[in-house]
Amino acid sequence: QVQFVESGGGLVQPGGSLRLSCAASGSFFGIYAMAWYRQAPGKQREFVAGITRGGNTNYTDSVKGRFTISRDNAKKSVYLQMNSLKPEDTAVYYCNRRPATDYWGQGTQVTVSS
Repeated sequence: QVQFVESGGGLVQPGGSLRLSCAASGSFFGIYAMAWYRQAPGKQREFVAGITRGGNTNYTDSVKGRFTISRDNAKKSVYLQMNSLKPEDTAVYYCNRRPATDYWGQGTQVTVSS
C-alpha cells in the first residue's frame, strides 16, 4: 500500500512563494510518474503539475511559468515550488501518482490572501 505525506503549506500574501514537499512510501517510487493536485473549496480536485520518471514535466495552464515540480527518487519525494502566488491558488494540495491511486494523503493547505 502506498502512502503520501504532504507538507509545506501555509498562509502567504499574493505574489509570495511556498515550497511543498511530498514523501511517498512503497516500493519502486522511481518508476512512477508523479503529480500534484489541488482542491479548492466547493470544487473538484484538479491536476496541477506532473513529472515523469524521466523528469519531463507538464503543468495546467493557470500555473505555467509560476510553479515548478521536481522529484528526488533517492528520497522518494516530490516537490512543488510555487512562485507569484495568486488568491485563486488557494486550495488543499495533494500529491499522488499519475494516474492517481486511490490512496490520498491529508494534503497541505495553501491560502493566498492579503
